[in-house]
Amino acid sequence: MRKLVLLGLLLLLVVLALGLVGPLALRAWVGGRYGSRIHNDVASTPPQPVAIVFGAGYWPSGRLSDALADRMDTAIALYEAGKVGKLLLTGDNRFADYNEPARMADYAEARGVPPEHLVLDYAGRRTYDSCYRAGAIFGVERAVLVTQAFHLPRALYTCERLGLDAVGVVADHHRYRYGEWYRLREVFALARAWFDVNLLKPLPVLGDPIPVDWSQRAADPVSDGS
Repeated sequence: MRKLVLLGLLLLLVVLALGLVGPLALRAWVGGRYGSRIHNDVASTPPQPVAIVFGAGYWPSGRLSDALADRMDTAIALYEAGKVGKLLLTGDNRFADYNEPARMADYAEARGVPPEHLVLDYAGRRTYDSCYRAGAIFGVERAVLVTQAFHLPRALYTCERLGLDAVGVVADHHRYRYGEWYRLREVFALARAWFDVNLLKPLPVLGDPIPVDWSQRAADPVSDGS
């Protein structure tokens, strides 16, 4: 009986080890494969038709979370520098009293981005959905992904596997509360992304295509009049 218990514990440890080693190996591989596509600042980011900005939550007051504000500030800087012509703001709006894309648009408009250069995706409930819908609904083919460094490898991997040619720019301007937890979570989120794009291939919320002329670029960097 004791030998059976020990054998069972050994098998459990093996399963747990494999369950951890696999995601860690995938994370290392994805980080190596996509590292050259990640840019640390706006200046080094190559021009693309659109920046995809992923939602990251906001407070009941309407104030964006630090992570989302950093993403929006970086996307706005891309727009002002003439690196992109439009911002695709993708986030969660499954509840009537929670509308990430609308709050993101308010933030961008308050900082001078014309509303006609903002495209709102109200069904970007997670990274997979946002990447899928960017191509299937809005016709995106090439883009800059705007998010934090810990999230970029998964976002780039997911977008590429769903047919988008993307680069990423790091939007880290703060030290985030629970930052270490988010980095750990990414290991397992990436494993789920692998299953989604390779095996499960779930359909997000879809609808009629919304044609967007992504060739329309900001003509010149925004000037402050000086």
